[in-house]
Amino acid sequence: MPDTLAQPVSHSLDVKHSRFIAHAAPIDSAHAALDFLQQVSVADATHNCWAYRYGGEYRSSDDGEPAGTAGRPILAAIDGQGFDRVMVVVIRWYGGIKLGAGGLVRAYGGTAAECLRTAPRLPLVALAELDVHAAFEDLGALHAAAAAHAAEKSGEHFTADGVDLQLRLPVDQVEPLKTRLRDATRDRIRIHLRSASGPPA
Repeated sequence: MPDTLAQPVSHSLDVKHSRFIAHAAPIDSAHAALDFLQQVSVADATHNCWAYRYGGEYRSSDDGEPAGTAGRPILAAIDGQGFDRVMVVVIRWYGGIKLGAGGLVRAYGGTAAECLRTAPRLPLVALAELDVHAAFEDLGALHAAAAAHAAEKSGEHFTADGVDLQLRLPVDQVEPLKTRLRDATRDRIRIHLRSASGPPA
C-alpha cells in the first residue's frame, strides 16, 4: 500500500541563483489538489509547476517551463517516493542563469523528491465495514476480538436478543476476525460485509 502525507510540508533548494520551493500536501480529491495550488502559488514567481496523484488519476503542469522538464519530474518524485493522494507545487524564481532541460528536470524533481523524502507519512489502508449481530453473552468476546483486530465501532443498536454493531477495520483483518469470533462463540455471531474500500487503483 502507498502512503499519503501526514501533514503539509515544504522544502527549498537554490540552484545557480534560481530558488525552488516545494510545497506538498495530502489531498482527498483532484479538486482539493487544485485548491492547494491556488493557496500556495506565488503570482510574482517565474513559474508555479505542479503535479498530483490521486489513485489512478494524475495531472501535471510545466507552467511555461520547456515541456516535460517540471511537471513530469514532480510526478515521478511522488511515485518514486511511494506516495498517493498527494499534490506537490514547486515554485521557481529565476536567478539569471539558464539551467538547460536536464538541469530543470533535476531541480524540479530533486526539490519535490527531497520534500517528500523527509515528510511524515501516513499509510493508506484499505478498510472494510462489517455489520455484526451478537447475543448479549457474546459481547465480551466480540469486544476483545474487535480490539485485537484494529476494528473501530462506527454504530451500535441494541435489540431484544443482543446488539447490532457496525465495525470498520483493515480489509486484511476481516478473515482473522471472523475466524476468532467463530471459534470464541461457537459460530453464534452473524457477520455481514457491508463494504470494502481502499485507495483508488
